[in-house]
Amino acid sequence: MRIAALTTLALLAPAAAWAQEGDAELAQKLSNPVASMISVPIQWNYDCCYGPADGERMTVNFQPVVPIPLKDDWNLIVRTIVPVVYQEPSAPGLDSAYGLSDITQSFFFSPKSSGGLTWAVGPVFLWPVGTDELGTRKWAAGPTGLVLQQKGSSTFGLLANHLWSYAGTDERDDVSQTFIQPFYSYTTRDATTLGANLEASYDWTHKTWSVPANFTVSHLYNFGGQRVSLGVGARIYLVDEGDSPDWGLRAIATFLFPK
Repeated sequence: MRIAALTTLALLAPAAAWAQEGDAELAQKLSNPVASMISVPIQWNYDCCYGPADGERMTVNFQPVVPIPLKDDWNLIVRTIVPVVYQEPSAPGLDSAYGLSDITQSFFFSPKSSGGLTWAVGPVFLWPVGTDELGTRKWAAGPTGLVLQQKGSSTFGLLANHLWSYAGTDERDDVSQTFIQPFYSYTTRDATTLGANLEASYDWTHKTWSVPANFTVSHLYNFGGQRVSLGVGARIYLVDEGDSPDWGLRAIATFLFPK
């Protein structure tokens, strides 16, 4: 099973800083996974036509992101992905499934000042809390890292991780999966962001690729002082070597909260 991907992240600035920053600057910070902001993204995904039965799947990811200052020079950014999934049968004779999938939690260590090039490294963990149908039943861990640069209104970078299983149910396949996400976004002066990325994953156990390309547009709104980024997107699967769907849709609401 594919591990939930790392998509749009954010971390939170003090309330005083919010008054000094324009919406365009805040919108561009949402493209930076290790920016100094806290966020709570809620991401809805719809994928169509996977497996012999052309099944459909809906996934809602709850993705809180919390920065923790470490002394004067470093931040620890904790990002948790909690997926709730409804999945139709992928082949005749199978049943639909609904419930939690496994939780993915990343811990990014990033210097507060890195000379214009932003980077972060740390561990990533897979917590096997998913149901029998939707989870791996395997404990897994590995490294994660990110590098990005922001020039003008553009943000581009690369995020990657790998998970190896080290314990769990013997009857289940081992987890050995690499995730690679190159991304690019452009933020306009009116706080609208256009984005594109690949969420490529390689399953070393089954030797299969899944490579969806995502295209999104989002806008930062102010609802009575509460900043919320609302976005929609579409994706196509460039490589399908397993039971990957043919295409999908995405909608996301990201709530920003001052410290």
